[in-house]
Formats: sequence, C-alpha cells, structure tokens
Amino acid sequence: MVVQGQSDSSFQQFVEECRKEYEQIQTELKEVDLLIQQTVGEVDRLSQRSAQVANRLRQVESLFDTIPREDIREAYTAVLETQQRLFTMRGQLEKLQSDQRNMDRLARLLRRVLEFSQVDVSLQGQVAEEEEGETMPLVIRIIEAQERERKDMARQIHDGPAQALTNLVLQAEICERLFDSNPERARAELANLKTAVAATFQKVRGFISDLRPMMLDDLGLVPTLKRHIEGFNETNEMQVSLLVTGRDRRFAPYKEVTAFRVIQTLLINARDLSHASNVQVSLDVGENSLHAAVEDDGSGFEMEELASGPIAEQMGLRALRERVEMVGGEFWVESSPGRGTRVSFDIPL
Repeated sequence: MVVQGQSDSSFQQFVEECRKEYEQIQTELKEVDLLIQQTVGEVDRLSQRSAQVANRLRQVESLFDTIPREDIREAYTAVLETQQRLFTMRGQLEKLQSDQRNMDRLARLLRRVLEFSQVDVSLQGQVAEEEEGETMPLVIRIIEAQERERKDMARQIHDGPAQALTNLVLQAEICERLFDSNPERARAELANLKTAVAATFQKVRGFISDLRPMMLDDLGLVPTLKRHIEGFNETNEMQVSLLVTGRDRRFAPYKEVTAFRVIQTLLINARDLSHASNVQVSLDVGENSLHAAVEDDGSGFEMEELASGPIAEQMGLRALRERVEMVGGEFWVESSPGRGTRVSFDIPL
C-alpha cells in the first residue's frame, strides 16, 4: 500500500516540476520563433538571389562563345555559392521548425498534466489507495493517452499532408524539366500544380482544424461541434444531425476538449467501422453535468467484440472510456448486430 501523505507530496512535487518546465519551454519557444522568422527572411532573400544568379547564368550560357572566360567563371561561382548557402539555410530552418514542433508537443503534454492535476484531487487519493498494479497512476494514463494521440496524428500526417506535399514536389520537378523542351506542356503542368496546391492547402487546413479547432477556445463546445458536423457532412456520404438541449454555456476547457474529442472519434468510428448512413448526436447541457450520445444506424457489433478483440482496439473504446473517467465522468456502450451502435457519456460540470 502507498502512504497517502507521501503520495500527495510526490505528486505535488511532480506538478511543480512540470510547471517550471512548462514555463521554461514557453520562453524557449519565443526564442525559437524569433530565429525561425529571421531564417525565413534569409531564405526568402537567398531564393531571390538564387533566381537572379540563375538568370544571369542562362544569359552567359546563351553567349558562351563570345563572353569573357572570367565572366563565365563568376556566373558559375555565384550560382554555386548561392545554392550552397540557400541549402544550408533551408536545412537550418527545417531543424528549427522540427525543434519547434517537438517543443510544442511537449508543452501541450505538460499543459494537460497541469490541467488534469487540478481536475479532482480525489482521483489522486483513489490511485494511492489502490493496490499497486490494479489501477494505473493518473499521470501514466495521461501520458499513454497522449502517446496514442501522437500515433494517430503521425499516421494522419503521413497519409495526408506528407503524401500530398511529396506529390507537389514531383509535379514541380516535372514542370522544371519541361520549361526548355516543351513550354506548352510546362504551362499545362503548372496549371495542374496550382490546382493541386490549392487542394492540399484545404486538406492541411482541415487537418489543423481536426487537431485543434480554434473555435473551441473562442466559442466553446456547442458552436465548435456544430461547425465540425457541418464540415463532416460536406466531405462524407454519411449524414450527421445534432440535437442540443439545455443551456448553451462555457465550462472548464479540459472538459470541453474531452467531450469534443470523444464525439469526434465516435463519428469516425461510425463512418469507418460501423459503415453507418446516418448518425444522431445528442448533447444535453445541464446545470450539473453534460450528457452526450452518438447513435448510428450502422452494422452494429456483438458486445463481446466491443469488450476485446480487433474491433475494440480499432474503435479505441477503452481509451475513450479512460479519457471520460479521468475527468470524473461515466461512459456506456450499447450495440447489437444489425441494430447500430449507441455510445453515451456523462461529464460532471
């Protein structure tokens, strides 16, 4: 058994260390952001310079037989030096951006730890009083949930924006090769490239919105959920309807995030795993609790399948249940073959 006082003291010490680390990372992020801005400016300047010296080199090559050898050497040297400098600065920019992303992820994790440390002190006592191995400590559960989200995020980036950007690079290389040999086709490829860039930009915007809708911080759960469902209906054959009852109001940000993420995941499950045609999302904002339900008309499952096995793993119901329970809520699943699936949860406000 764990001694309660020692557990509380260790937990508070851990929280204080997280707070100091979070403040340090925020300071470092500001410094990195300034460096990125300066590097971007230098890359832009070098890109312009590279275009100028490349144009000068083409002029030199067109007069190769008449132009002085010293001018030829200077033109080639200018191109080589500019390209090397540009390559170096782009590498530095990529490293700074990678550092920024890693620090952002760590800052988000630390912020969530700090948020959850204030959720419900009784959860700490519950963990401390349980036999070791029976219940995972709260912090471990938070970190594991964060790692699952990172894994999903990495897969989505690989399948979405990363693949799209790779295709854009290939199209750009095709255009570059066609400029001299077939200008007409080069112009056609440029038009295709422009269309592809616009489509990729929209995908990236959607991806960013899925990661963290700005509306959630500014307007709260209900408006964000309405907008998310509108976008979901526009891009999917499955139709989702939303019914909101009670008084639309703001509540703790970490609880708004929890409710939104759970409903977001359940909609994806209904589309990809239940193969539903219609989904009803119900949201009741009471004085003391939030009740939400997501019910689909999909294929449905045996309850045993949802307790364990491949389907349970794909749907991530255990992770969703833990997420709701970490904020003091309850989580229920009802399903049967041919009758769809209904998932509901309560979160105390």
